[in-house]
Amino acid sequence: MIRLLTFLAVVFLLGLGFAWLADRPGDMVITFDGYQYQVSLMAAAALLAAVVAAVMIAWWLIKALWTSPYTITRYFRVRQRDRGYQALSTGMIAAGAGDAVKARQKNKEAAKLIRSDQEPLIHLLDAQSLLLEGDHAGARDKFEQMIDDPEMRLLGLRGLYLEAERLGDRSAARHYASRAAEVAPQLGWASDATLEERIEHGDWDGALKLLDAQKAARGYDRAAINRKRGILLTAKAIATFDTDITGSRAAALEANRLLPNFAPTAVIAARALFRSNEVRKGSKVLEAAWTEEPHQEIADLYTHARPGDATLDRLARAQRLQNLKRNNVESSLAVARAALDSQNFKLARDEAEAAIRMQPRQAGYLLMADIEEAESGDVGKVRQWLSKAVRAQRDPAWVADGVVSQNWGPVSPVTGRIDAFEWKVPVEMATPLIDQEEALVLPAPAIDDDPAEFAETELIEEVPPKAGFATSEPEADDTNREGASEAPDKTEEAALRMPDDPGVDPDAKKPASRFKLF
Repeated sequence: MIRLLTFLAVVFLLGLGFAWLADRPGDMVITFDGYQYQVSLMAAAALLAAVVAAVMIAWWLIKALWTSPYTITRYFRVRQRDRGYQALSTGMIAAGAGDAVKARQKNKEAAKLIRSDQEPLIHLLDAQSLLLEGDHAGARDKFEQMIDDPEMRLLGLRGLYLEAERLGDRSAARHYASRAAEVAPQLGWASDATLEERIEHGDWDGALKLLDAQKAARGYDRAAINRKRGILLTAKAIATFDTDITGSRAAALEANRLLPNFAPTAVIAARALFRSNEVRKGSKVLEAAWTEEPHQEIADLYTHARPGDATLDRLARAQRLQNLKRNNVESSLAVARAALDSQNFKLARDEAEAAIRMQPRQAGYLLMADIEEAESGDVGKVRQWLSKAVRAQRDPAWVADGVVSQNWGPVSPVTGRIDAFEWKVPVEMATPLIDQEEALVLPAPAIDDDPAEFAETELIEEVPPKAGFATSEPEADDTNREGASEAPDKTEEAALRMPDDPGVDPDAKKPASRFKLF
């Protein structure tokens, strides 16, 4: 555009000059070798312009002829390079599509047309072709050659990292990731793998230093970096709590500043403050986290902030938490536990029942069983609550990649991913958190009869499909017609139950075919 404007400006100025000469007539006289030549001024100007144009055209022709060999060579070289790049592009597309034959064919064609030292992508296409052909050893050799080229170093390290991950060699994979992270900390795969390695070895300062380098690099989400930093500081505070209380306190407070609503961060920060006799400040930290998201660990630490407090004082602190978060399951459970410790059974029962109404899960039923045992000692009712707890929804726990843990961790124990644990209800598995046998084994009550009679009658293992508690004489099975004993009568069937068994829950639905206690 600028050249076009310049050309138009020159043409305009020339026209303006010739118009100016045309308005001012005159003659030009030239005397040369005894002859006198007289022309008009306009003709002289046109002749001068023609001479200048002729000189320029002659110079262009001479230059074109002089440089013609180089021009012809350059033309064919550019054409060859274009063909090479076309082959390279087609080969990369074929490699991405999984066409090993075409990728190898185009790689050879591109290598003939383009020099590999001028276009590093030829090495990449060669490595991809080797991988598609199954020659992983050759691909690793090619990636190692890329490391020597500064332009291809990160690509070579990435390829070696993926190959080590494929072979399951986490040590080698983390080694390559660490080298890449030193050069380019903004690479997510390299930084994450290096962070996992440093966390695994307990190098919290090194991990935090790497996060600072990521934060300084452009293109990173500052919020995500701050959350990772808060997670690492929380883990550092927990790991150094018993050995370096000063460093643990500083790390916990910084983590709480970054993640004020995260329960593990608030808990470790409050514990560090309680260790420094800053009970009021620690309680404020727990109250702020509780207001945003109630958590059982927060309630337990808050109610036991002062070890010397009486049970009534702990109950008052639990009720204060409840005032901060009304109509919440965790608030009701916290007050119920504190009330049970203080022997206020009525309040404990009311709050536990309120928690069950809001969310019927295992913790509420187990707490009702504890209250029933402490208040009345009725083993039958205790078992009734325990049976409901076994069938109820599981309590929330820390879950990461399918692993259920009662304690929070900074990384997943399966994949090593940072910030993988979530506080949620785990997926039902074959083995629940509360074992049924452990939940149902209770001391048997004292009885006057022979204890051997009830030694094996703690659970009803199996009842015939057509037998029941209120049925008449059972029908005989076809297999028992030849000398088989008759089915047990009502008295024998009643002996299968514990003497303190409350029987069927009146609120439960009547079974269709047989009775199951659990």
